[in-house]
Amino acid sequence: MDVSTEQIHTLIAELGARARAASRRMASGSTAAKNQALHALAAAIRTHRAALQDANLRDLHAARDAGLESAFVDRLTLSDKVVGQMAQSCEQVAALPDPVGEILDVRRRPTGISVGRMRVPLGVFGMIYESRPNVTIEAASLAIKSGNAVILRGGSEAIHSNRALADLVMQALRTADLPADAVQLVPTTDRAAVGAMITMPQFIDVIIPRGGKGLIERISRDARVPVIKHLDGNCHVYVDSGADLDMAVRITDNAKTQRYSPCNAAESLLVARDIAAEFLPRIGAVFAAKGVEMRCCPQSRAILQTVPGAAPLLRDATEADWSTEYLAPIISIKVVDGVDEAIAHINRYGSGHTDAILTRDHPRAMRFLREVDSSSVMVNASTRFADGFEYGLGAEIGISTDKFHARGPVGLEGLTSLKWIVLGDGEVRT
Repeated sequence: MDVSTEQIHTLIAELGARARAASRRMASGSTAAKNQALHALAAAIRTHRAALQDANLRDLHAARDAGLESAFVDRLTLSDKVVGQMAQSCEQVAALPDPVGEILDVRRRPTGISVGRMRVPLGVFGMIYESRPNVTIEAASLAIKSGNAVILRGGSEAIHSNRALADLVMQALRTADLPADAVQLVPTTDRAAVGAMITMPQFIDVIIPRGGKGLIERISRDARVPVIKHLDGNCHVYVDSGADLDMAVRITDNAKTQRYSPCNAAESLLVARDIAAEFLPRIGAVFAAKGVEMRCCPQSRAILQTVPGAAPLLRDATEADWSTEYLAPIISIKVVDGVDEAIAHINRYGSGHTDAILTRDHPRAMRFLREVDSSSVMVNASTRFADGFEYGLGAEIGISTDKFHARGPVGLEGLTSLKWIVLGDGEVRT
């Protein structure tokens, strides 16, 4: 290990020790104090908009000089609208119910004791993210409200923006007499900082990565700390036999084409054989009009070949297509025998993110809900609803396709865990 790497590990250990100490104070912080910090942060963001945008301008100049693509520069930009949204998001989180201290499922036992569970903060989480500086505020505000401490490691391309935002967060915490070390930004852009964070379970209880697949794969592979993450969003829409055709066309269109880049956009379309000849020409015409490339099984291609304008967009699906997240105007299409084959296909090729059945048959809908092994499963609704805000969480820090306590959109409750509590009045075990 060279000196610089040693120094980085020492730095992360120091941040971790301060975060661990701060997390204990945050766990006992009052709802009023946490909300005071969030309102102070919202006010500071609005007051210091010009200074934030000056810092952001340094990052934008560097990004353009480096030849980064326009979409990347757009994600990096703290426009007036984005600054306003950051401030508003802090106020929205402040308005959410405080999950910390909630007591659930208390039951009296024959011995006389009462047993229940209490919701408590996780402790310290590490947030590793790329490009979008507004994630600094999202992560900080959710950490504050959930009574956690967080160590933030943003992308090198947003370092000046993130530093300016982190300074405002620390000021807001002090205003509410909460520990400023509850939200800390890793000051170095060296990638070794990520390696240090993910191997320090003595300081960090969970890692939450947001970024490209390569980043998340690396963290998942090398971490010695639990990771809340999803790798792919290969979401399916299954059109069941006897489905309402108008509804099925409307939902499938929305799930695929409302936006192509989100992880909850549909990437695979499964159609029951009994309804394929009626449904596929209608959705094929929609996709053809929007320039969506269709990668088809032989049966679906034979039907779609007759749709005006569709032929140039048809391709033979390969085995890889069934498990591909395109994030583009491309969809794989397969005709299946029915709900059994649809469930089997999704559980084999899906990513465990979000899958929907479009049907008028209640027993088949219930089977789909029970048997599809995904974090969100839907009946007669677009996969695009798989989102913390749409689920009523108020805000989300990410999506999890793992199977521990946080699964699906992760909001405030996902940043807490449950511990058992026992209430007695002198009972002893005999």
